[in-house]
Amino acid sequence: MPVGTRLDWQLQVSPAPRSVALRLTDGRTVALARQGGSDAWHGQWVAERATLYRILIDGAPADRQLYRLDVLPDRPPQVRVLAPEQSLVLWSPANRSWTLRFEASDDYAVAASAELRLTLAQGSGENITFTTQRRPLTGSGTARQRGFATTLQPQALGMKAGDDLIAQLIVHDTRQPGPQEGRSASVILRWPPPEQTMAAGLEASVKQTLPAYFRSQRQIIIDAQALLKEQPRLDAATFLKRSDAIGVDQRLLRLRYGQFLGEESEGAPQGPPTADAPPTSDAPADDLPTADMPTADAPSTPAAASDTQAGHDHDPHDHDAHATEPGAAALDEHDHDHDARNGRPERSSFGQAENVLAEFGHTHDHAEAATLLDPQTRALLRAALDQMWQSEGDLRQGHPERALPYANKALGFIKQVQQAERIYLARVGTQLPPIDPSRRLRGDRAGLGNRAAGLDTRPDPSALQLWDALGEAAPVPAATLARYAQWLQTQQDRLHDPLGLAAAVETLRAEPDCAGCRTQLRAQVWRTLLAPPAAPHRRAAPDPRGQRYLDALRQETQP
Repeated sequence: MPVGTRLDWQLQVSPAPRSVALRLTDGRTVALARQGGSDAWHGQWVAERATLYRILIDGAPADRQLYRLDVLPDRPPQVRVLAPEQSLVLWSPANRSWTLRFEASDDYAVAASAELRLTLAQGSGENITFTTQRRPLTGSGTARQRGFATTLQPQALGMKAGDDLIAQLIVHDTRQPGPQEGRSASVILRWPPPEQTMAAGLEASVKQTLPAYFRSQRQIIIDAQALLKEQPRLDAATFLKRSDAIGVDQRLLRLRYGQFLGEESEGAPQGPPTADAPPTSDAPADDLPTADMPTADAPSTPAAASDTQAGHDHDPHDHDAHATEPGAAALDEHDHDHDARNGRPERSSFGQAENVLAEFGHTHDHAEAATLLDPQTRALLRAALDQMWQSEGDLRQGHPERALPYANKALGFIKQVQQAERIYLARVGTQLPPIDPSRRLRGDRAGLGNRAAGLDTRPDPSALQLWDALGEAAPVPAATLARYAQWLQTQQDRLHDPLGLAAAVETLRAEPDCAGCRTQLRAQVWRTLLAPPAAPHRRAAPDPRGQRYLDALRQETQP
């Protein structure tokens, strides 16, 4: 029966007793009233939880029969979003309206009216404001399943570009008193902000571009395996082209991980040539193109350049033939090469090495931007880069089957690197104000006290006491059965079948000498026992040699 059901009992008892009542398993009694001078007795009770009851006549059980009442909980209404199908919808003024449709269901009845809650989020960053509106909706359909629909005008609600409109339907059932509430999932209507452009001293605007996308090592392995499966259906040129594309992805991933070891990307554009650098073609040096714009204040003679090389750690495998292929420089994340041409360091034509570095490159010697790796982790990362190099070479040559072993080994090394310990230095140091010693230990200590660590509550011993008593030959004390029955009332949600246990207890009360009843009840009680908390283990006694050492420590005089 549903929870909250009002039950009416009509009993005919002859000959007429002085009193008739119902005794529940929790100890409560429901008294029945006699109707006039007849033999009919009437009583009412509201079922809030499952229980067992027995009929009492003049305070004594009328028979050994137990009656069981199972109560089904009343579930709250369920709400499902029918339209839109996605929880996030992108909107534009061309759509003009937004249609919402919901479906609410309940095991008994859903209220005919519901409430639509609309929340408008405006702003960006930390400056966001929320405005909530509530609109009543009337449903259609049967009492157990109702539909709710509405059409909104977002602009009429004050929605602008860059805002979000969040909608949620709230329904109730018809339970009295205290109807239960059900809510739908939130659906979001988003008006995308307009595309922004920026200019940095240029005549034309520069479009914002998304960051470069790097495939993961696992994705490279998946792509290589998929390519091998499709090889019988592809011609040689297409197969080589797709394998080379996967090799380019492997190269980009290798360069990205190489940055953690201080490596630079190859294939970067070189700096402007200098007057003292040897020409690289037969044309006169003055006719060679440069990347610099002509300026009126350019020096007529080249300045002395620094003869020191950049202190970057380069992977010897990174300077390969792939760096010179078209488009390779455009794929690098930050392509610039501090290495020398023909083994000689580049020279600056402006005489300021710092200015050239600030204009065309970046440095890696800032502690705020460094990632410290222990030697073991660096060795693992170096091994992963070596395997990526081998995998890249085979992929670029059109042999993905040869590249897979190296790619799998690289993935294993990367997983070990991800689990290794790393230390990240803060970009901005913490500068706390100095502590004033005169203010220490001078706060207001009123109401403060020692907080003692409390122990866990000891489990109720009623179940264990009954289990021990059932294992003995002596009759089980009535007080032990009563305490266990009361304990069962507090464990309704934890136990699987509390009424079955209560029925077994009542059966043993009625038949104390029933051996089968004792055995069955003891097996059921065992499943209700709580695991005791772990007790501290005593330290093992030391051997004679260790005992002499401990005695010597106790005999030492304290300084």
